[in-house]
Amino acid sequence: MTLEGLSIGQRARIVSVEWDRIAPEDGKRLRALGIDEGARIAIAHRGVFGGRDPIAVLIGRMTVALRRAHAAAMTVEQL
Repeated sequence: MTLEGLSIGQRARIVSVEWDRIAPEDGKRLRALGIDEGARIAIAHRGVFGGRDPIAVLIGRMTVALRRAHAAAMTVEQL
């Protein structure tokens, strides 16, 4: 399952990230925010227009906005 497929409030752990699907500068920013393999994450909110971008995720005590395309590149396991 990908991060994009989680429902609001569901918690998960990132199992893998297909970094080649993410622009290098975006990947660097995501890693700096702690979004990498092993991170525990939850969906807080989804955008309401069009493609439902962005997705707000909780990681630690932070809320971070991710593009749906980035979330689709992350494989997660539900906790």
